[in-house]
Formats: sequence, C-alpha cells, structure tokens
Amino acid sequence: MPLMRLAYASTATFEAEPVKRGIEPHVARILMESRRNNAKNQLVGGLYYGDNRFFQYLEGDERAVLELYQRIKADPRHRDVITLIQEPLPKRTFTDWSMKYVPLSGDVQQFLERHGLVEFQPASFDAAQCEEMVELIRASRHDQKVVNHDEATRHRRPESRGISRGMMAGLLLASACVIGGLVATGVSL
Repeated sequence: MPLMRLAYASTATFEAEPVKRGIEPHVARILMESRRNNAKNQLVGGLYYGDNRFFQYLEGDERAVLELYQRIKADPRHRDVITLIQEPLPKRTFTDWSMKYVPLSGDVQQFLERHGLVEFQPASFDAAQCEEMVELIRASRHDQKVVNHDEATRHRRPESRGISRGMMAGLLLASACVIGGLVATGVSL
C-alpha cells in the first residue's frame, strides 16, 4: 500500500469558546476523535488551530488518508477546505503520533512574524510556508499540553466532597491539643 502525505487548511464553522485546560473545547473534541480513529487506521500527523482556522497534516496509507480527507471536507465543523500538499511519501515522518496538536506557541508566532503575517491564514501559505509549518508541528514541544479530558476524568481520583486535607490536618491537630490539655490537667476521658 503506497503512503501519502496531505496538508489542508480550513476555517472553523463553530463559534470559538473560551479556552479550557489549554485548548478550545471544539478542537479538543476533534482531537479526541482524531486520535481514536487515526490510530485504528494507522494515520499520523499534526493539527494547528489559530485565528479560527485549521492547518492539518496527515500521513498514512493513501486510501485511508483520502477517505479521511473526504470526511473532513464533509464535516460541518469545517468550511473553505483547501488542499495545500498532496503527494506520495516514501516513509512516515510522524511515527508516534495519531494526531499531534500544537497550541498557540512562540514558534508559530515567530513563523507569522518572519513571514509578515498578522494572523494565521494557512490557505494563503506558499509551498515553503506549508513545509515550514509541517516542520513546526513535527518539532513542537508543546504536544503534551493536550489532555484527553475524558481519559483524565476516568483515571482521576474522585474528589472528596467532605473536608479538605488542610482542614482535616487542622482538626486533628486541634483534637490532639485538646486531648493533651485534658491529660495534662488529669481529666480522664
């Protein structure tokens, strides 16, 4: 099966919500779905979301990449989907990511400044800018900021609805002082 790579730009159709836990909630849902589905189809790549626009890079089996791209183009969360890169790939370059996410970072800000761009508009990128963006995603150190919130919630210890640890420590200390005082005065319990 031949490998291919594909990058596209699109505009988000959703109204951006306040960022929660380092990521816009709609984008978080897209990432969780992508990571689950891409792993099944052995697709890898990266995603950047900024200024209500997406830049996504995909690698994998040609048929799987093209099928996913058709679904993305039909996804109501995207409009103005434009293919930026679509070509054969001799070997994978994102070997360990089902979908890497790069939040707004200094690297991307520097990229925009270097190219005289005021906002993130990947549909207007030339070939060299696309390759540079792919490399920024590949080299990003910010990928661990994204948490699968569903997974984190399932594995998190339930929060106590009772007394906090600090309050409990204070009560235990106060109790020990009262008991100590009673013992010192000779009062039996």
